[in-house]
Amino acid sequence: METTFTPYASLAGGILIGLAAVLLMLLRGRIMGATGVLAGALRPASRYDFTWRALLLLGMFTGPWIYFLATGALPAIEVPVSTAMLLIGGFLVGIGVTLGSGCTSGHGVCGMARLSPRSFAATGTFMLTTGITVYIVRHVLGL
Repeated sequence: METTFTPYASLAGGILIGLAAVLLMLLRGRIMGATGVLAGALRPASRYDFTWRALLLLGMFTGPWIYFLATGALPAIEVPVSTAMLLIGGFLVGIGVTLGSGCTSGHGVCGMARLSPRSFAATGTFMLTTGITVYIVRHVLGL
């Protein structure tokens, strides 16, 4: 499987994610970790807490459709693994998010920006585990 790198689209996406994280911290004093936002929306502390979380999640969901309106096509996404592998991967990520007290967006984008030692450790663990997993899946298992 060939991995394509899109530097301009990646840069634009990174800038938008960073801007959204900064604005959420500035305007609401909250960290923009996707799993924390979702968990808080499922068990909101108040109506206000639910509203901003629901709007952020709605924005994540509607992003591809806005792209479609602008370009006439949905973003191309290739998933080179089976549904079973996706479910297993999602389960493992859920365990990691629980054990790591947050996800890649919370630790990698927001926590590292706040110079959190825990986030540096978590992000290093994410990256090391990702590298090992990709190596095993592609070069050992040949999938």
